[in-house]
Amino acid sequence: MLSSMKTKIRLFVDHPLTEAQSVHLNRDQAHYLFSVMRKSEGDHVAIFDGKNGEWLAQIDVAGKKKGVLRCLKMTKPQKNPPDVWLMFAPIKKARTDFIVEKATELGVALILPLQTDFTNSERIKQDRLQDHAIEAAEQCGGTFVPKVADLSRLEKLLSNWPGDRFLLFCDEGKVGERVEFQDLPIGKWAILLGPEGGFSEKERKYIRAMQNSFSLSLGPRILRADTAAIAALTLWQNALGDWT
Repeated sequence: MLSSMKTKIRLFVDHPLTEAQSVHLNRDQAHYLFSVMRKSEGDHVAIFDGKNGEWLAQIDVAGKKKGVLRCLKMTKPQKNPPDVWLMFAPIKKARTDFIVEKATELGVALILPLQTDFTNSERIKQDRLQDHAIEAAEQCGGTFVPKVADLSRLEKLLSNWPGDRFLLFCDEGKVGERVEFQDLPIGKWAILLGPEGGFSEKERKYIRAMQNSFSLSLGPRILRADTAAIAALTLWQNALGDWT
């Protein structure tokens, strides 16, 4: 019987999952399931915790402000994305949200918003962006939710750069040159995208001089920041990620 049970509702829960595990819902999740989606006791939903795959769960308790689910069986094994980070300078609110959502869907291990010389935003709402990553994972069927880090200064982050991680610098100065993602080495990576005004010359020189840094073009035209994020991740995933 369990193998025939399907549900379109997926929830991320901050609780380790295993067979017969009970999971207490928070107020927002209870409101969504029982008031918005009109689910009741005995109904089924899919849940995942970002570490232990996706589980079919039964609603054991349905209240206005709380609820309890019980894991029945695993429906998807855990699948983590490749070890690639996305580093970008925040832009307008809606477009920053878009970058976080699409990065989650395309598959990244970590999302790092950056403060650069020309970054327009001096602060971000980390919790709200993390919620966008969770919602994207719920919608796309993934079992992993990337962490969205707090805003970091570019210079500080690069000064402590791990020696075993390659850095892909999406360089506007190389627009029009041949795109050669297939020639990059296999390993841990981070993709670095600039703000709407681009990087300062000081930043560009520093990035290019770094060990394990690769400077590449994203094609014949200068792309908007949100478009560049999608293009870079798509090209990287196709050449070195889990799309091959």
